[in-house]
Amino acid sequence: MAFDKLKKVFSGSPKSSGSAEDYLEIDLEKEEKESKILVKLFVLKKYDDVNPILNVLREGYTIAIIDIKVLKSKDPIELKRAVSKVKKTADALEGNIAGFGENLLIVTPPFAKIERDTTVSTEPERKPNKFE
Repeated sequence: MAFDKLKKVFSGSPKSSGSAEDYLEIDLEKEEKESKILVKLFVLKKYDDVNPILNVLREGYTIAIIDIKVLKSKDPIELKRAVSKVKKTADALEGNIAGFGENLLIVTPPFAKIERDTTVSTEPERKPNKFE
């Protein structure tokens, strides 16, 4: 079957030139499905809760916000293991990871960067008095 078509194309027979079988119709109005970026909240209650987080990060379209408060209060050693695993995955995917406050982690895919402003201080600005 395929050889017959090739034979017709290379033989230059008048039957094959311009026949309807030689053309593929493309629907230009058909819209391509866009991939959506998700921002998803996760709660780490135990070490095993890390696997679904890693799976969505590997897909590449999810920004993960991870609440670590529960695991932090239960088992700090397991928390350290879980955060280390998430960090290694983020590094392997060339993504970013950052902590916000004491109980939140943000992990982004490579297309989203986390801007870290090093000049921000949590302490109120203190004005020197005239006696100092």
